[in-house]
Amino acid sequence: MKSQEMALALAEAANEKKGFYVRILDLRESAAFTDFFVIATGASDRHVRSLAAAVIEAARRHGEHPIGVEGEQTARWLLIDLGDVLVHLFQREARDFYGLERLWDDTSALDLPRVAGGLG
Repeated sequence: MKSQEMALALAEAANEKKGFYVRILDLRESAAFTDFFVIATGASDRHVRSLAAAVIEAARRHGEHPIGVEGEQTARWLLIDLGDVLVHLFQREARDFYGLERLWDDTSALDLPRVAGGLG
């Protein structure tokens, strides 16, 4: 599966679990270490873990397995590394504090027609 298709599938999985502010940043022109960031916010540590479980399950359904998962203990910022796609799941305060969108503001966001309901 192409990395863009995987990013869309993972964003859709986060959206289906009621993730907030689901975004995909296209880093193909900006970074050598990955192609896309999928970013979503959960309302609590339990919600962030639920989002992570849904994202990991979606990746497995598409034949991918995480290289690593970090941050499961506190679930304030949970990172799922799938190589060409990195998924960042935050609680609201952590997302605001770390501001990945601000750090990567020179990248473009991928249109999310299939996940538009979870953008806000």
